[in-house]
Parts: sequence; C-alpha cells; structure tokens
Amino acid sequence: MTSQNVQGATDGTAGNGGGICAGRVAVVTGAGRGLGRAHARALAAEGARVVVNDLGVGLDGAGGSAGPAQEVVDEIVAAGGEAVAHGGDIATTDGAASLVTAALDAFGRLDILVNNAGFLRDKMLVNLDEESWDAVMRVHLKGHFLALKHAGAHWRAEAKAGRMPQARVINTSSGAGLLGSVGQGNYTAAKAGILGLTLVAAAELGRYGVQVNAIAPAARTRMTETVFADAMAASGDGGFDAMAPENVSPLVVWLASGASGGVSGRVFEAEAGRITVMEGWRPGPGADKGARWTPAEAGEAALRLLAAAEPPQPVYGAQ
Repeated sequence: MTSQNVQGATDGTAGNGGGICAGRVAVVTGAGRGLGRAHARALAAEGARVVVNDLGVGLDGAGGSAGPAQEVVDEIVAAGGEAVAHGGDIATTDGAASLVTAALDAFGRLDILVNNAGFLRDKMLVNLDEESWDAVMRVHLKGHFLALKHAGAHWRAEAKAGRMPQARVINTSSGAGLLGSVGQGNYTAAKAGILGLTLVAAAELGRYGVQVNAIAPAARTRMTETVFADAMAASGDGGFDAMAPENVSPLVVWLASGASGGVSGRVFEAEAGRITVMEGWRPGPGADKGARWTPAEAGEAALRLLAAAEPPQPVYGAQ
C-alpha cells in the first residue's frame, strides 16, 4: 500500500531548501521508530524529501499499523519538510517495487535508499525453530535484497537512458553481523549476509552511478533497549545521551549525500560520538608447501599460522 498524498512544505523550507541532501529523494525502510525514524528526520532536516516505509509491526514482526509511519511523516511536515508514508512489505517483490513507485509518484525521482527494517526472534541455536529463522532472514536479508534490486534496476535504467544517477544505498548490519552474538544465530547470519550483499552491490552497481555502503550501528531502540537499559552517557555538560539513535544518523545523511562521492563498498560502525571504518576479511599469515600437504603437515602449518595471527574479537555474549 502506498500513499500518494504528499505532505509538507512547497515553499523552499526543509523539504526543498538548504542542506547537504537538498533536492534529493530518500526512501527509508523501517522508519516508523528507532533508527529508521531518526534517519528519516535527519535526512529531511538536510533537505531530502522522504518516503517513510513501515509496517508498524511488533518487536517480533507480529501485527501491523499505519500509525508509526504516518507519525514520522507528521513530524517531518511539522518541521517544514516533505514526506509520504508507505506501508508496503519490503520483503515481497510487489512491496519492494512499490518503494520505487512511491518515490517517483510523489517526488519524481529516487536518489537514496536506506535499508533499515528488521525485527528479532532471539533463541539459542538448539532452541531456534525454523519459522523464527526464516522470519528474521526474510525481513533483514531478503528485505535488503529486494529493495536494493528494484532501486538498482531503476538506477540502471536511468543510467542507460543517459541520466547518470548520483545514487546512494546505506544498508544496516550490526555488531552481531561483524562478530556474532550468542542467542542470535538467525539475526547474526542475516546481518553478516547484508555485509556480503553490500560488497557485491557496490561492485555491480557502481557503473550506474550507485554507491553502496553499510553501517553497523549501536543505539537504544526497541531491539536493544534491554541491552542498553543502564547505558547513560553522560559525558559533557550537555548530558549527551550516547545511546540515542540520532547519534547514528549524521553518518547516514553524509553517506546519502553528494558529498560522499567515491565512498562505496565500505562498512562503518557508529555509536555515540564514535565512527569506525571496519576492515573485513583479508589475508593474514600463510604458508605454501608447493605440493599437497599430508593431514599432519597441514595441522602443523595451521598451528604455526594461528600462533602468528591476530586473535579474533570475542563473540558478543560469549563467556
């Protein structure tokens, strides 16, 4: 379901005026709450017109309501911006395709895709049922893929028609996708898959004027409120809230803007006032016998190499 009733300013205020995303159109999935809401508001504050996608489901993906997406639209409009609500399921072909249609129908273009939608079904592996595995994979990994596929197809068509885009995709992974997280096998696998998808998409879509990056945010949202329940930041006289979702959004806005030209296929951690460029799998110590190893020789070589290698970072929640 797509709302074609564009709401907001038409007089050169936040939606059309200044800011590093002025004149650009953004789609943000899962934008009714938490990080997505913060991103949508921050993009609008920097001049973007925004399609606010959200199904309004519960933390486990159950239920649904148009309320959260419309509330964010109302907040953007109240601040002088332009936005439209979108209630399509981005983990379906029709729902993901309608994201592009919503942007084109409402604003005449699409420049930015922020993939953010997701929910949790946490259990230890031996207790994790197949339905919970499939549900989390569907919303996180399939949802990223389908939205990226349809936006990418639009931008490819634009490039082939001689209208080279300056498009940006920001995918959402997590520390679980980078390091693993005990009790979150499904979520970890989905978020790790998003990192691989980001690298492939950046390589494939670059020729069409599309940059694709990923963030691994840490912030207080519905999915992390128990983890960060006691985390208060309080650095500085201003009472800085280190876990506020709004701390992550400035990096997203910059990545979504023309100012980030040349940055693609990268992964950033963002938490509080810290931004870190993550460096993924790359060759460490190696050995080449020049012939086939015996099992004993392979084991001896592996132990020598492990002794020379950097130790891995611990999995979240590991004892």
